[in-house]
Amino acid sequence: MDHLKEIDRDGLYIRYAISDRPDNKDVDFHIHDRCEVFFFVSGNAQYLVEGSVYPLEKGSLLIMRPGEAHCIHFLSGERYERYAVNFPISLFDSFDPDRRLMLPYMERPLGRQNLYYMPECEAALQDLTGYEGDDYGRTLLFTLRLAEIMDQLCKMTDREPTAEPTLSEHLVRYVNDMLHEDITVGQLAGHFFLSTSQFSRFFRTATGASPWNYILAKRLINARELLQGGESARKAAEACGFKDYSVFYRAYVKRFGEKPSDIHR
Repeated sequence: MDHLKEIDRDGLYIRYAISDRPDNKDVDFHIHDRCEVFFFVSGNAQYLVEGSVYPLEKGSLLIMRPGEAHCIHFLSGERYERYAVNFPISLFDSFDPDRRLMLPYMERPLGRQNLYYMPECEAALQDLTGYEGDDYGRTLLFTLRLAEIMDQLCKMTDREPTAEPTLSEHLVRYVNDMLHEDITVGQLAGHFFLSTSQFSRFFRTATGASPWNYILAKRLINARELLQGGESARKAAEACGFKDYSVFYRAYVKRFGEKPSDIHR
């Protein structure tokens, strides 16, 4: 990373970064338990979101809801500049209890309608990263600026019907349908009359992740949501497809850096 500025306070996170020589070997897929706004400033890349491939240009803005897998893919080593913002889905509940501002995140199929063209948002993101005041002022500014962006997104969501799903999208959707079942990668591949290696190759191209790493990350995110809703750790693990609690426990600690029980403190 050639330039990096991060702010992380009370579940609100913003990151401004520049990579002079980006390389696909240095990136991995992401799945968050918060909403994300990604803003592309410069580079030569495309974005993978749950089997959909989005070309990027200066001013491209993508949104990903909690649990929606995404990954950058570089087409060349040109200078890569971007912003990433993460926030809880409940951020605007105090003045938007019906979550109308969150409709662009929630009222759409997985991996569809993620991309917008909003070059005017760069100024708001610059305000967020350049703020020098206290935490209260930062949170207030963050909420107001982000609400403005969400309002613009809501006004842009009337779109023509989406095209028929591609093979990659079919693969990703089927895996999500079977996410908590006791199933192997070989069985998933067999559903599409593919070998395990063919299925894994197609899946990695579509998501930036191997099938099993994708499944594991999704199960852990879903289990965390259940824990946040008050479910016990063992029941959350079982509901999300973990047959062995010790496997779940180790994977959870590795991913989140805390024990499942810590969420109830």
